[in-house]
Amino acid sequence: MSKLSRRRVRAAAATLALAIVAPAVLSGCSQITDVLGAFPGQAGSNQSVVVATPAPQASAGTKPFDSQFTYDGSVRLTSQVADGLELRLDVWAVDPKRTMEWTATNEKQLGFAVNIVDDRVDEKAVLAQKRRVYVSSISITSQTAQTSGQVSSPFQFSADPRTLVPSDTLRSDRGLLLNSFQGGLLVPTTSIRQLPADTYGITLEFALNVAVEGTANTDTSFSQQTVYQYLPIAIFADEGQSTSGQSTGTSSTTGRAPGWGQTTNQG
Repeated sequence: MSKLSRRRVRAAAATLALAIVAPAVLSGCSQITDVLGAFPGQAGSNQSVVVATPAPQASAGTKPFDSQFTYDGSVRLTSQVADGLELRLDVWAVDPKRTMEWTATNEKQLGFAVNIVDDRVDEKAVLAQKRRVYVSSISITSQTAQTSGQVSSPFQFSADPRTLVPSDTLRSDRGLLLNSFQGGLLVPTTSIRQLPADTYGITLEFALNVAVEGTANTDTSFSQQTVYQYLPIAIFADEGQSTSGQSTGTSSTTGRAPGWGQTTNQG
């Protein structure tokens, strides 16, 4: 066979080999392309892949903040200050009455009352048959829950309960008497004003210093205690408001509580 014939035979064999291999190569490329397309930024030069990462939503409405006060519009908190002797704190929304309208920017008004119930005697029993409880001071502090992770205390209050009621109420050096025929302590309204813009909840801590009588009509049986109550309140975003920014504000006067009672003995 001449050299020219041998070159023609080799060329024909090479062409046949390419024809057999090409489909497999093309198929493999197609699979690789599919795999690359599944990873952002790995597409070919003629393809653009945009991966959208949602920005964190600093929305008060989407942050869970458990609050019985917010759910019901009112709440009763109780603490046992002695066996069968219960201190009750009732709190309710005043304005807005709809607690889902409580936002960081508007004024939020609530009212509260403090009373005592002695289960050992009939509720109509005379005072000499009841164990007396006096409250000498009330203080309220606050702590915000914010989408930014920051914490502030925009609401603070401290008062002698004897200055919050009419002068003819029963009182002594121990404080304001809670279980008298005139009733306990009533604060009809107090305000929480502007909060940081990204606030989605605020918790109020109430501390009440009380003198508790151990035996009815026995002046020598009193002991001092501090009763704590905690009031979580959900805060919602204003319509169309972005809560990713922050603004500071202040609140004023009192507030009252749902949650869990805690008592510490002082003597």
